[in-house]
Amino acid sequence: MEIRVLRYFLMTAREQNITRAAELLHITQPTLSRQLSALEDELGVVLFTRGNKKITLTEEGILLKRRAMEILDLEEKTIEELQAKDPLVEGSVTIGCGEYGAVRTLARICSTYRSRYPKVQIRLHTATADVIYDMMKQGLVDIGLFMEPINTDELEYIRFPDKEPWVISMRPDDPLASKDWISKEDILDLPLILPERLSVQSELANWFGKDYDRLNVAFTGNLATNSAIMAQHGLAYPITIEGTMQFWNKDTLVYRKLYPEMTSQTIIAWRRNIPYSSAALKFIDEINAFQALQAST
Repeated sequence: MEIRVLRYFLMTAREQNITRAAELLHITQPTLSRQLSALEDELGVVLFTRGNKKITLTEEGILLKRRAMEILDLEEKTIEELQAKDPLVEGSVTIGCGEYGAVRTLARICSTYRSRYPKVQIRLHTATADVIYDMMKQGLVDIGLFMEPINTDELEYIRFPDKEPWVISMRPDDPLASKDWISKEDILDLPLILPERLSVQSELANWFGKDYDRLNVAFTGNLATNSAIMAQHGLAYPITIEGTMQFWNKDTLVYRKLYPEMTSQTIIAWRRNIPYSSAALKFIDEINAFQALQAST
């Protein structure tokens, strides 16, 4: 597969019309059609379902679209890294993170970094720890912000000092909202929303103990935002870390800490022993400087 043809494919997938895609690519419609047919022949699959007025992606086409976007993103990062030889630091740094209170600490690091290297663009990618970890291994993310537990065998990292408590969320008029703390006995029979990550579910299993198998798990979720919407509609009660809920309007959703208290810490990490762009190396330097400053205060 050629990079050029992948660009043709993505443009066609976006426009859902070969004629319009060809115009935007500044090539003829027959040329684009031949290139797409040749790509399908090369891969041995049908990528498009062709209709009278528009074309849509097949399941194989959807998979190729996702992979093509990753390939082109990696190509762009590689070019930036190879060309970043000017003493003036430019380019981009991609940071992957979940919805944590520790993002505030990340913002402090970014603020100092941006004041020193204003030509660098910081790309934020929000996803679960498992997705961010996979993207780091593919070279699509430079720096990852992870909630523990996380496998750090291939990572260099620092641990943020603050611990984030686990909470359960509910509507303000819910009977649970009148409590100061929520025990497991309060929620054993209620519909719950648990985090999708298996390692986090394991931590919750330790907290619930022998009662874990009794839980009414109505949903699992990979990020807290959609889980909070389910809670607003009274469908279930999300169990999350506090940082994910602090930005919600308390007129529509409130939260209470679990008792006995359960907490987690966050690390900021990068892969060990791989080449980085100048912009990413400077960001790693900023992380280490932040750690040194915290240690001295």
